[in-house]
Amino acid sequence: MGMSTGGGGRGRAPLGEINVTPLVDVMLVLLIIFMVAAPMLSTGVEVDLPRTRAPRMDMDEEKLILTIDADRTVYLGETPVEASRLEEALLNNARLQADDEIYVRADETVPYGFVLRVFTIIRQAGVEKLGLVTDPAGGAAELPEETSE
Repeated sequence: MGMSTGGGGRGRAPLGEINVTPLVDVMLVLLIIFMVAAPMLSTGVEVDLPRTRAPRMDMDEEKLILTIDADRTVYLGETPVEASRLEEALLNNARLQADDEIYVRADETVPYGFVLRVFTIIRQAGVEKLGLVTDPAGGAAELPEETSE
């Protein structure tokens, strides 16, 4: 009960096939791992902040601007919107759905937590591109120094 490779004896030819099944198995496992892990790597709100004393950007006049004034009133374009209805207003805005981009202007006295809540609502509405509008004449180089008392 013997098996033959077809060559028989001394003059056997080398086997010309490579078994790629283990390689395919490993690659499929790696693919599944990366597919599961990739969504976990993108957390947080992605924004590109302008550099200190950056030159003024030419803003496209057609882009939608969301403004938060010192009284925490939110304006979509020039229309005031209640914070509780902001996500609905964003989802129903045709220009935002076409561009998938919005610029946010906030008064410097508005608490960071409130602005972050607005960012969260914007992201929940499916907006992928979020820009911050700042005053380039100001600049972060003039931040007050810390005092140790």
